Amino acid sequence: MTSTSFSDRGLYVITDGPRPDLFEAVKQALLGGARVVQYRDKTDDTQRRHDEAETLLALCREHDAPLIINDDISLARAVGAAGVHLGETDDSIAEARVALGSNAIIGVSCYDSLERAQHMAKQGANYVAFGAFFPSPTKPQARRANVELLRHSAALGIPRVAIGGITPDNGASLIAAGADYLAVISAVFGRPDVRAAAQHFTQLYFPDRAVSS
Repeated sequence: MTSTSFSDRGLYVITDGPRPDLFEAVKQALLGGARVVQYRDKTDDTQRRHDEAETLLALCREHDAPLIINDDISLARAVGAAGVHLGETDDSIAEARVALGSNAIIGVSCYDSLERAQHMAKQGANYVAFGAFFPSPTKPQARRANVELLRHSAALGIPRVAIGGITPDNGASLIAAGADYLAVISAVFGRPDVRAAAQHFTQLYFPDRAVSS
């Protein structure tokens, strides 16, 4: 298991199922400044998912960005990904730590709950994710989180990821409240120019970075 730092800040992109241009899209997001990639594919095509995760891992290593696998500890272990992201009904942090090792990045969805985030931090989570902060096209029924949750969670001592309907227009308010990362799916991968979309988010953290034409 290869560890890649999660002490950075910036754009955290999440893939969303099969697409023919997956590798090129992720490459463009990385060129646009994405600092973390999460591979999210809920299909049961085991071989394709394994092959895609391996290719994405190599791509992420070229850009010094960790590849996080959504939900699937076995896949993360098989390909040597940097870590795994766990939801409410997934395996425990302890199980993930045993399988992936002490250097693995383990992130946990905490939705709208500071109490869950506090518990997960005590259990050894490397980061927690809150949201949805805004209406999400990917998960329209997702629980809604208030921006104050980011301010109230400052004492956790681990990075906080904001997710859910985030755009370059509304993301600045989340960064101001303490979001170390903005996690985005459709606002990057659903845009015709993935690299430019990623750069617009990157500029929220690093205003001096120009957007390519």
